[in-house]
Amino acid sequence: MGDVPGQGRQGQALPVLRSTSFRIIASFAVCLVVCGMAGVVWSGTRGINQLDGQMRLTVMNECNEALSNAGQHDVAHLAPVMRDFVRSEPGFYYLLQDRPQNVVAGNMFHLRPVAGWRMLSWTHRTRPPERRPVLGFGTVLNDGGYLFVGMEGAPLQTLRRGFFITLVWCMAGFLLIGVTGGYGMSRMLLRRIEVISQTARDIMEGDLSRRLPLTEMDDEFNHLSASLNAMLDRNEALLARVRQVTDDIAHDMRRPLADLGRHLDKAGSSITASEGVIALDLARASLNEALEIFASLLKLAQLEAYREIPDSGRIDMTRVLETLASLYGPVIEQHGQYWHQELAAKPCMIEGSCVLLTQALSNLLENATLHTPPGSHVSLSSQRGEAEMLIRLDDTGPGIATADQERVFEKMVRLDASRHVPGNGIGLSLVRAIITLHGGTIALHDNAPGLGIEICLPLVVTS
Repeated sequence: MGDVPGQGRQGQALPVLRSTSFRIIASFAVCLVVCGMAGVVWSGTRGINQLDGQMRLTVMNECNEALSNAGQHDVAHLAPVMRDFVRSEPGFYYLLQDRPQNVVAGNMFHLRPVAGWRMLSWTHRTRPPERRPVLGFGTVLNDGGYLFVGMEGAPLQTLRRGFFITLVWCMAGFLLIGVTGGYGMSRMLLRRIEVISQTARDIMEGDLSRRLPLTEMDDEFNHLSASLNAMLDRNEALLARVRQVTDDIAHDMRRPLADLGRHLDKAGSSITASEGVIALDLARASLNEALEIFASLLKLAQLEAYREIPDSGRIDMTRVLETLASLYGPVIEQHGQYWHQELAAKPCMIEGSCVLLTQALSNLLENATLHTPPGSHVSLSSQRGEAEMLIRLDDTGPGIATADQERVFEKMVRLDASRHVPGNGIGLSLVRAIITLHGGTIALHDNAPGLGIEICLPLVVTS
């Protein structure tokens, strides 16, 4: 049988990185990183721009003051002003060059006469020789000379360098916190969810008494668990009530039906007319069929109620199959069908009930005998795997449509093609109940032509 849709790998915990909670928290972490980095970038660039603006304003004021003191924008008038500024303003850098680019005054070496703002790199030396960056403004004078006024740019470059280092560390920190936090929170959520999933799996396996544990935290998981527990309590009570009604009907109806059978037998002994005898025989046949249905329903209800295998022990399924093959092989050949068997050579030890497993396999072999016409082939085979045993029963009869292969396991279901064959529609339900009780699976598939039945049973693990 295939997996139930949405069930996935039943019994296995979901990896954290594949969980929805991790995706949600990871998305939140990404948003946190983006917002955090945006805040760092905004505050860092704002601080850099403010410092750059203040430095430029200071340099421009100093340059305008020099030009204003000189009166005329030429080298002759600016030379004495520059010499005075060099002596009185030690925090600034000045350079006055004439048209041939000779240094006339200032505390810097020669520069190319470029107008506008300039950031001189570390390789531009100042006077006295110091390797410091300089942010300044250059002006081409009316007589072709050049005036440059600047101030030390190290604070601005240090701030920029610190900003980029902070940006890198913040990004790494945000990512680390986001990923580790998301992973940790996802593991915490998955632990709570896995408890719910494990409880659901235990209930599906037949432990209807299982309930979700409640914690001291009054959170949404506790509210969900309480609601699910209340639903499970109600469902268990309803199932118990239905099972009790079924058991009561099966028990209570068997006695009056048995009494009715005895009365029919008594009536049959006193009736001599042929029509009356035929009618009584038909009535007895219907009564026996009803008794068989009640017995099967009672047996099925008992199997579904079992949590442990009754009279369990270690059995060699290879020997069980050999015994069944020796019994049913000749019967199948007497019906005009061809019998073939290919059983595993090694023992296949199963933990279970020999009586129940024999009953299930006998039911399948009888179905193969009854539902396949003469000339059909019926084969029984088995294989031993590492942890499980595979049993196959194949025939070349009419088969079962794919749409009905799951429905035939339901109670009291009989397909139109099998209405003429004796039966009550409970046999396959009993077979599945027995196989499931032993921890195995049973599946039907198209044998093209015919029907294939595949049973997997877990082997006993030996150390």
